[in-house]
Amino acid sequence: MRHGCKVNHLSRTHAHRVSMLSNMATSLIMHKRIETTVAKAKALRVYVEPIINRSKEDTTHNRRIVFSYLHSKEAVNELFREVSQKVANRPGGYTRILKTGIRHGDNSEMAIIELVDYNENMLKETTKKAAKSTRRSRAKKAEAPVAEAPKAEEAPVAEAPKAE
Repeated sequence: MRHGCKVNHLSRTHAHRVSMLSNMATSLIMHKRIETTVAKAKALRVYVEPIINRSKEDTTHNRRIVFSYLHSKEAVNELFREVSQKVANRPGGYTRILKTGIRHGDNSEMAIIELVDYNENMLKETTKKAAKSTRRSRAKKAEAPVAEAPKAEEAPVAEAPKAE
């Protein structure tokens, strides 16, 4: 029975699960987006977010700890050089999981897990939205209407006959 056990074992042994999550975290850091099942994506988010949080402070100690999780020098360098610069002001929530439907082979739910600050399409949409104005009542009727200057009359424009 799973009394109080919070870890999703993903039907794997401990060594296999840790190795798989390490490989997936390395792929996520290098490619900024990977496609996997929803269960693996949720397990990966719990695994990779503390690693990204640790990369905000570039010290030898933090690099060694992150290397012990990732086992890839290239991924550690990418994380500390590029990813940490983008997430420097973000207090958390470095990844996003987008469900994409089911896999036809075994009917498992698929998802895309990505780093939040690297999706240019969603970043463009958030910058285009205007700030919502506050709701105001119609109390402005009490103000006197502003008189407009009379407009000059325009000459009517003759329309060309339509060809049938």
